[in-house]
Amino acid sequence: MPPSPLCNFAPCLTLGSFTARSFSLLLEYRVQLAPASAKPNLGLSDGAETEDSLEAASNMSSLPGRLALLAAMSLAAPVVHAQESDNRVATMTDWNVFVEEEPSKECWGVSKPKESVNTRDGAPVSVRRGDILLFVTFRPGKPGEISFTGGYPFAAGSTVEVTIDGQPYQFFSDGEWAWPGSAEDDASVLAAMKNGSSAVLSAKSGKGTKTVDTFSLRGFTAAMEDAEKRCQ
Repeated sequence: MPPSPLCNFAPCLTLGSFTARSFSLLLEYRVQLAPASAKPNLGLSDGAETEDSLEAASNMSSLPGRLALLAAMSLAAPVVHAQESDNRVATMTDWNVFVEEEPSKECWGVSKPKESVNTRDGAPVSVRRGDILLFVTFRPGKPGEISFTGGYPFAAGSTVEVTIDGQPYQFFSDGEWAWPGSAEDDASVLAAMKNGSSAVLSAKSGKGTKTVDTFSLRGFTAAMEDAEKRCQ
């Protein structure tokens, strides 16, 4: 399967057709919210990490199920179509709500970090990353599902450490994406986020660069209530 020039925004070769959806959400959000000076770079990344850069760049309820979905879809060649950037329906302080009707209805809240710190061997480094976004997605009749993209491929087999007002959680990773391991974990993290003020996500690249991204939770509860209501 030939690499897509859009793969530096989402793990195209890993997630197959699921990536087409993920990329659409990512690009729609980027186009609407990014400043004019931060236009998307659609060049193909070579995946190498240098001294000043990181490695370039579901609705299953359990970790084995989600990983099985990834494996099954890895053979499907994605057809990526950037959608019109007109489906943001609400802004709740630091969180935005989007709705998509096709191919099946989905509603999601998404936010960018307020602060990102990148270090290697304990020292700050200047790095090049893709989009850093935290999502919660709703589908009719189903609870919210959390996903996170850090803008680079996470270290193989690693977890993303999540801290919400001092309470620790873990997300499992695959490529540039990470999520809780079960529907129960989704529910626990969602409840903590609704009651919290910030979420800090710490991850590591394959060559040891550590990233720490801090997301504000101002407006999170209102955004989740709005997104869930729109997808009832």
